[in-house]
Amino acid sequence: MSAGIEAQLERFRPELIGYCYRMMGSAFEAEDAVQETLIRAWRAHDSFEGRSSLRSWIYRIATNVCLTMADAAQRRVRPMDLGPAGDGRATDPGAVHPEQIWVGPVPDERVLPEGSDPARLIAERESIRLAFVAALQHLPAKQRAVLILREVLAWSAQETAELLDTTVAGVNSALQRARATLAEVTPTAGDAFQPLDPAQRELLARYVKAFESYDLGALTALLHEDATLSMPPLALWLRGPEHITAWMTGTGSGCRGSRLIPAIANGMPAFAQYRADPEGAGHVAWSLVVLGVEGDRITSINNFLDTARLFPMFGLPERLD
Repeated sequence: MSAGIEAQLERFRPELIGYCYRMMGSAFEAEDAVQETLIRAWRAHDSFEGRSSLRSWIYRIATNVCLTMADAAQRRVRPMDLGPAGDGRATDPGAVHPEQIWVGPVPDERVLPEGSDPARLIAERESIRLAFVAALQHLPAKQRAVLILREVLAWSAQETAELLDTTVAGVNSALQRARATLAEVTPTAGDAFQPLDPAQRELLARYVKAFESYDLGALTALLHEDATLSMPPLALWLRGPEHITAWMTGTGSGCRGSRLIPAIANGMPAFAQYRADPEGAGHVAWSLVVLGVEGDRITSINNFLDTARLFPMFGLPERLD
């Protein structure tokens, strides 16, 4: 492959990762899908006849890759999809499920193309929220593709129909069904990450101070009355300040003395959590914490414990010394 062709294909990588992430619910599967897409595009580039744009052509390949992968994979979920909220006083965190079933986080910079205008960037962040990506997984794969292409990427019905080898009427029907399903399963998304918003900065600073000092009274005061706590790969999840505080007082008390390092994931504020090293000085990676925020309250605390894979993807160190 010549350097020119390679550069043409490579410039689509960020937006393709975003598209495949929304389709698959996993940053790792999205990376695999995009790599396969670029390989197929390279192999078939000589046969590209230019009857559509290069972007449309490569999205067709990416869609076919994702549809094949989706047929072979289990639908990804969040702990809230598996059963009712648990008891914060429980001493057993419950079942541990394999990574392949969970909707996982993604770094913003992996999926948001550089140079996006501010209005477009807000829309892009909205469409990678954990709640929205999880809701997308409730859709059949082709409906998922239609909704993402039409409502996230703003493709026309005609363009979408041509990409999926269907009719405009078929696209409109699939979009209508997808919207109806999302209306039933999508919870309130909360506020997007706003780094320049003084109120949000203050809320996050108060969260860091309360958590690092393990002041559970101050932390509870920041939580929405319906706030949730989840910890994939654990199936257990909790709802409400009472249960969250009970968990952190009891089974979760090992988090006392932790450090938090800012990050951004899924268009939401996030932190890398490091627990005090039980074998000596310093702190070791424990979880990637993605926060849901609404107004002046925290609505969700999503702890992803697969730090061995997630921290390198976010450019985070394994320990703090």
